Amino acid sequence: MNFIAMDFETANHYPESACSLALIMVRNNEIVDRFYTVINPQMPFDAQNIKVHQITADDVKDAPTMAEVWPQIKELYQPGMLVAAHNARFDTNVMRQSLARYNIAEPHYLVIDTLKTSRLFEPELPNHKLDTVSDALDVELWHHHNALSDSEACAGILIAQQKQFGDEAIKNLIYQI
Repeated sequence: MNFIAMDFETANHYPESACSLALIMVRNNEIVDRFYTVINPQMPFDAQNIKVHQITADDVKDAPTMAEVWPQIKELYQPGMLVAAHNARFDTNVMRQSLARYNIAEPHYLVIDTLKTSRLFEPELPNHKLDTVSDALDVELWHHHNALSDSEACAGILIAQQKQFGDEAIKNLIYQI
């Protein structure tokens, strides 16, 4: 499979407050490249979010905004390109809202949600959180709520599921944004 695994962390409860982004590029079921950046959301951080991901306003004060990050990654978000995320609804909304804030048009691409694939393929799990699914599939998650670690785990989950359940089972769960 060829796809990109994506994960965002946010500064607060607003989806347009992206403060970090990681992308894992997968070609033929192998990770071939990684992209990680902190992002200056240009808005306040909430203590609860900091507690989850440990990114502070100080960490991003000199970081690029989403508008400055977008030109580096926009070629990855094309019609026909597959993007995976665990709880894709959250990550695609963060992408959409963070771009809209700078009047950047929403890209169109294919999406697969490993939260949904996990609910279908691993129904026996007590829950389908990223750490639970990673553990069940023996996929490394070295720092939960670090965008790079989370996106690597998402990629590993989708690769493991494709190997076990096949292309057709995966294809049936892809949708267009």
